[in-house]
Amino acid sequence: MGQPPEDAIRSCLLATSLARNMELDERDVSDIYYVTLLQHVGCTAYAHETAALLGGDDIAVRAGGAKVDFANPWDALPFLLFELGKGAKPLGRARVVIAAISQGQKFDGELYRSNCEVAAHMARRLGLGTGVQGGLNEIYERWDGKGYPRKLSADDIALPARFAQVASQAVLFGRLGGPELAVEVVGRRAGTALDPFIAEAFVRCGRELLTEITSTDPSVAVIEAEPEPCRRVSEPHLDQVARAFADMIDLKSPFTHGHSAAVAKLAEAAAANLGLAQNEVVSVHRAGLLHDLGRTGVPNGIWDKPGPLTETEWEQVRLHPYHSERIVSRSSALAPLAPLAGMHHERQDGSGYHRQATAAMIPNGARLLAAADAYQAMTQDRPHRPALTPEAAAEQLSFEAAQGRLDAEAVRAVLETAGHPPPRLTWPAGLSDREIQVLRLVAGGHSNREIGRLLWISPKTAGHHVQHIYAKIGVSTRAAAAMFAMEHDLIRE
Repeated sequence: MGQPPEDAIRSCLLATSLARNMELDERDVSDIYYVTLLQHVGCTAYAHETAALLGGDDIAVRAGGAKVDFANPWDALPFLLFELGKGAKPLGRARVVIAAISQGQKFDGELYRSNCEVAAHMARRLGLGTGVQGGLNEIYERWDGKGYPRKLSADDIALPARFAQVASQAVLFGRLGGPELAVEVVGRRAGTALDPFIAEAFVRCGRELLTEITSTDPSVAVIEAEPEPCRRVSEPHLDQVARAFADMIDLKSPFTHGHSAAVAKLAEAAAANLGLAQNEVVSVHRAGLLHDLGRTGVPNGIWDKPGPLTETEWEQVRLHPYHSERIVSRSSALAPLAPLAGMHHERQDGSGYHRQATAAMIPNGARLLAAADAYQAMTQDRPHRPALTPEAAAEQLSFEAAQGRLDAEAVRAVLETAGHPPPRLTWPAGLSDREIQVLRLVAGGHSNREIGRLLWISPKTAGHHVQHIYAKIGVSTRAAAAMFAMEHDLIRE
């Protein structure tokens, strides 16, 4: 989202404290806690489209837009004229501004609908209740009915979403200008973007609450503030949680759909092939699911760029394993996986990143992840090249081992276990074989016209297929359909 670390955590602490200050029922406080903490968990849903339309840096767009009241022309206009496309050449910047103005409402509707659907989808997969799912699905609505995606207003908007909105604005402007600015902005936006009753409560006690939050370690305080009963993730459920985040990460670009889950599956099988202990096999699988978490911090204009990257862009790419490692290390339960997740781009000869580690420093699990990640990436389309055939990918992987960049035993194990899964007898949600073909193309970002051309059917027929698929799986956006496809391993043949 382009915000400093722990902004969402501080927002969660503020919303929870404010709700308790207003003496809400603890069940409502629980929903407010989780909705505010997870309000941005759908952030990858429309990253590709945002970058494509608005100049490549989806993260900068979100960071700048967080301060803006887009229903107020005097607030929105300076952002459109002076913030969008910043750093681009004049002609390129003009194109971005024109695109934003001409497609604004349609774009905003799709953006917020996609983010909301994916966030609610994530909450369901994480085992959170309907109150949290509903709150996340309405996180971009406004008190005055000018929000998205359903134009809800006033008390029709879920209570947790209304608390999250006040808290997020307060934390953002509190960071930019202190408690006084936070109180001023929240008070000014009361009755338009924000619930006036919650805003009024914040105006009364917000200065003290913000001061209290800034004087604590938010990562510790947020655990202590969790409403009872505290949620616990059992050992068997840990894989499901990791898989949900893997799919959320891979949603960021159509070129990476299903990548993390496929890497995890391939690396896990290769680890078993090599005879690693069962606990090591499990660790390799989980690290494979989480190895690309850091991708979310790199703009899509870099991931989706069809041409060569600049040195500055490469520096951002080289940092994504570091971010993965630091994110995973923050959880005591996951910390043992952090070195594996952070070393998936290291190479035996020291030519990898981010550590430039050599063979003696790279554990077996990381060597397997490196080989599995390379093989899986080769067999997927990328912006700068089409997917390699399995045979060509195997040849390239063997070459990397022969050159001393990848571990030869890890490559052997990965190649021995790589192959096509057995054919399915039935598809989820009652989808037909043809609908599975269409779903894969929808997930890849293809239009109805393109789907028709690729499958030799009319665009109208393709559109009917898309609508039937959406009805069967209960979604209304490409991003949510892609999330469903990844969850059920439907991305690849």
